[in-house]
Parts: sequence; structure tokens; C-alpha cells
Amino acid sequence: MGVRLMVVDDHRLLAEALASALKLRGHRVLAAAAPTAGSAELVVGRAPEVCLFGTASPAAPGVFDPIVRIGRERPQVAVVVLGPVPSPRGIAAAFAAGAAGYVRHDERIEGVERAMLKARAGESAIAPQLLRGAFAELLNPAAQPDDEGRRLLRMLTPREAEVLVRVAEGEDTRLIAAGMRIAPSTARTHVQRVLMKLGVGSRLEAAALAARTGLLDRAADVRTDGRTDAARGPGATTPG
Repeated sequence: MGVRLMVVDDHRLLAEALASALKLRGHRVLAAAAPTAGSAELVVGRAPEVCLFGTASPAAPGVFDPIVRIGRERPQVAVVVLGPVPSPRGIAAAFAAGAAGYVRHDERIEGVERAMLKARAGESAIAPQLLRGAFAELLNPAAQPDDEGRRLLRMLTPREAEVLVRVAEGEDTRLIAAGMRIAPSTARTHVQRVLMKLGVGSRLEAAALAARTGLLDRAADVRTDGRTDAARGPGATTPG
């Protein structure tokens, strides 16, 4: 028995193409509409059994507000989200809003159809591998470059942050000492502390790590904040 459904998507062409494909498979499509932002009123008015809700930005704030309203005013309508993967936060947000399923938007039509039938029957419609991937990412989130850079910066003193910037700029110990107006032996000590704190074995590795994690930009900001000897001027002193 065919499903009475609606298809909404931010891209009208995608909504109409999916609607046409499902019609050919014997389903009754009440409407194909765009964008998703205005879909709640239409779904509430038409009351389909299933609403296919396509979005390219499932993690965006408020994107699933229409699903919340549909659940509140037409709880019998099962909403299945079509979205990108990997998007663990998007999957979590979809179910938190009341969606009955989540299908990756490059799924074959047979997969979409199976999800529709499961959702209409009151079952959760999501592939086990998507669910496992979402849980794994939410429980063990990958460190974002900016977060890692901030963490590493907290390990360095302002002087060491400036040393790191100078190392990344290719300055040797002599130039670092001259630029910071400190003794070469002190500059060498600072360099060694930076390498030790970052857990690397060479200046090149330190520069690469700093660039990759965003630490270099943050260290450069510290350098220009007026918290280093060179920035304070000849008469300034700072404990080494």
C-alpha cells in the first residue's frame, strides 16, 4: 500500500524529482514544496502520513523548527530527514526535534522508501551505521584546530609564544636573541622549553604543529598584544 506523503526541500528541483520518483513507485504525493523553512504550515494543513524533509545544513540553528511545530500540531505525521553524512550533530538535532528517521541524501530510492514505511509504522528509520557513526563522533569529538591551538597556547608564556612565532618565521637563535633583546643562551633555553611543551623534537616540527592547529595565529596575537619585552620597549623588564 502506497504512502501518503509530502516532500519538502530547500531546493525545489530536488523536491520535485524525488516526488516524481516516488509517484512512479505507487505512492501518493500530496505536494512537493520549497523551502523547508515554510513547510510546517503546509504539512499541518495537508496532514500526510509521512513528510520527507530535505536539508543541506542539519546542524544549522533553527533548521528543524518546522519539525517541532509539526510534532506539536500533527503528531501523527512521521517526518523523515534527508541530510548529509557525516553530520552527527545534525542527526542528533533531527531526532531531538521529533523526526522519526534520518536518511543520507545520496541514498537510493529504495532506501528512502524503506525509511518511509518504517516511519509510518512508528519505527525509527535510520541505518545502524549512521547511528553508530553519530554516537562515536558525539562521544569522542575530534579536536577542532582552533580548540587545539587555544589549549597549546595556554601552555606557553608570552615570551615563549613570541619565540614560537620567530621560530616559525625562520629566525635562528642569534636573531631571536637580538629581536627580543635577550642573551643567546636565554633564547636557546626558551626554544628548548617551547619544543618540550609542544612535545616535538625540532623547530620545523614546532612550526608545522603551530600552523596546523591555529596556534601560530594565536601566538602572533600575543606577540602584538604588548605583553613581550620587544613590544614594551627598551626599558621594560619581564621575569624570564
